Formats: sequence, structure tokens, C-alpha cells
Amino acid sequence: MRILLSVLCLTAMASSVTADWRQFRGNDTTGSSASCELPDKWSADGENVAWKVELPGRGPSSPILVDGKVIVTTADGADLEQLHVLCFSAADGKRLWQRNFWATGRTFCHPQTTPAAPSPVSDGKYVYAFFGSSDLVCLDLDGNLKWYRGLGHEHPKAGNDVGMASSPIVLDDTVVVQIENQGDSFAAGINAENGQTRWFLPRSERANWASPIALKSVNSGDQSVALLQSGSGVTAVSSQSGDILWELGGGASTISTSLTNGEQAFIVSKGLTVLDLKDPRVKPEIAWEANKLNPSSMSPILHDGKIYTINGTGVLNCGDAETGDLDWGLRLKGKFWATPVIAGEKLIAINYDGLAMIVDISGEKGQILEEIEMGEKIQASPALGNDAMYVKGERHLWKIANTQ
Repeated sequence: MRILLSVLCLTAMASSVTADWRQFRGNDTTGSSASCELPDKWSADGENVAWKVELPGRGPSSPILVDGKVIVTTADGADLEQLHVLCFSAADGKRLWQRNFWATGRTFCHPQTTPAAPSPVSDGKYVYAFFGSSDLVCLDLDGNLKWYRGLGHEHPKAGNDVGMASSPIVLDDTVVVQIENQGDSFAAGINAENGQTRWFLPRSERANWASPIALKSVNSGDQSVALLQSGSGVTAVSSQSGDILWELGGGASTISTSLTNGEQAFIVSKGLTVLDLKDPRVKPEIAWEANKLNPSSMSPILHDGKIYTINGTGVLNCGDAETGDLDWGLRLKGKFWATPVIAGEKLIAINYDGLAMIVDISGEKGQILEEIEMGEKIQASPALGNDAMYVKGERHLWKIANTQ
């Protein structure tokens, strides 16, 4: 019965927002869309490029898709102190609005990144854009400012030596952020309606770039649970109060972010550690551990009962989500920062140099079908929606779709 209720709940959620991709790895955070049909190949400037626009500034943050609008963040300026939130029409790429802000916190970054590293998130009504300077902006879908929090100004020691990257989540009208570093280190729940702090939780003063995830409630009316990840392990907290519900030590990745399908939580720890989520409010049992499914810096994705990771040597691994058994591995080309996505039976992995590889995952082993040079560095995970893929590079944003 628990499984049936969760499946029905997830199905209802997916169908109500089927065209949206409201956060990093999509609405259900699996990084896949079974119904999305992409062209078999494309080119960076012509074939099956519905539109391509130039971006002001840069940043590794991923695009999101909300109500026919593609929203991205970038940063530029001498000290990367200028923060941008941009909105484009998904239909034709027309820029609908752009909002600019001055960073109030630290903007120092490694040259490879910028303060526009955390991906924005939306609840369908508002966009919450978070930056590595710890500035949190709430805008409506027309770009009107609802509220602004300079968490970096409030906590001036927040920041590390290479830049912050943890992306926020929003659940039950609370925006959850993790700001963990060698200085002011904390997690916080921000009231999505007015920007006020609901709760504040001091965290270990260690650098951490992993993002929180939402553990879905089993029953209607249950409090939602946010799972905070760090080098120490994971901590489940109430999204409304910040009260700690349970903790699991043993360490976890400080870069790659875990995921959940409602029944299981795939924790990036000891490779992958999978928890059986009978009730997100109660400490779960470990179902399996699989060191061979270590996702390195990319985050895992889930599709049709299979878990996919890319390890530090560029090998794409496919494992059974129920058992952790490794089904197959496929060596890709280059170094990766962008988490791949799956559209239908195609996995799209784009390496740091901008080489996109389309992998057929329909058979017993993965097979590379096409390799496409995008022509610039790419660190952002793409967004999927309405038989299209939105790819954000260092200088451009593409819509890839069948234009025939």
C-alpha cells in the first residue's frame, strides 16, 4: 500500500507539471524524462537547434524550465560582483526579462567557476535564485522582485577559497539552503512567502558544495523532510522547524548530490549507499552499498529501475537500483562536471570541453550513437521539457529540438 500511495502521488505530481523542469535534475530530481523525445543528432549552430542566444556573464548553474520560460543565472564584473537572473521564452528564445543585483557577500572563486554556480529553483509561482555570494533572490515569473536576502552580508565569513555551489530546494513554502565552509557555516529554512528565516542550523565549518534534497512524505499532512549532505554524512531535518529527525554518519560526498525516488534514497557515500525510506521521518535501514557506482563530481541519475553514474575516469556506469549490481560500464571521453540527463532511452552526457555524447541505454549495454561538438566549455546539467533540451554553456544557451 505504501508503494502504491507513493507511486500515485508521484504520478499526480509529474502529470501536473509535466512540461516543467523546476530544479537541478528536474521536478522529481531523477534527471530523466521518459516521455521526452530528442532528435538523434544536432549541431552547435544549425541542425536541430531551435534557437541559440548569447548570455551575459557565465556560471555553472543549470537552467530551469517553468511555464514556458527558461530561467538561468550568470555573474560577471571585475570581481564577479554583478549577479544576473535571465528569463527566455522557451518557444523562440526571446529574452523576456533580466534582473541584475550586486553581490553582498564574498565572490572570490576559482577561475573555472563564478558565484552563479548554484542552480535556481521554482515552486511554479516564484523563482528562487541563489548565488555563491550567499545572496538569495525571490522573483515572480515576470521578473518582479518579491524579496531579497543578503545572507552573505548577514554572515560575512561565509565563503571558501574556490567558490560556493550548493543549490537550494523549496518544499512546503520553505527555501532550504546550505552554506557550509571554513567560516560562517549553516543551513537555513527561509519562508518562501516573505523571505524571513524560519530556522537556522549551525553546521560543521568544512567546505561543502553538495545540495540538500527533499524526502517525499508518505502520507498527506506529514511534515516534509529535507536531507542535508556533508562530508560527515547526512542529516534529516524538518523543513518547517529545522529540527533534526535522524542522522547517518560514515561520510558523504561534498560535491555530488544524492537523490530519492520516494521509496529509496541514493546517498553519495561509499560509492552509493541506498536507504530504504519507509518513513522519511524515521532513520532508515541501509538496503545496499556499491562502491563501483561512485559518481565522482557528477550527481547520480535514475531511470526505469536503473541508476547511472559517471566516475572520475569518465566511465558511465549503469546499476540495478534494487540491488546495486553493476550491469555495464561504458568509457566516455574527457572530463565531466555536468550531470547527464536521460530523455526516453537516450542518455546525454556533455563533457567539460563541450563534447556531447548521445548514449543508447535501451540494450543490455550502453552504446554511443553520436558525438557533437558544442564549441565551448559546459559545466551545467541540461534541462528537459516538451521534447526539447536546454543546454547552458559558458557563453550561450541552446534549445535542442527536432526542427524538421
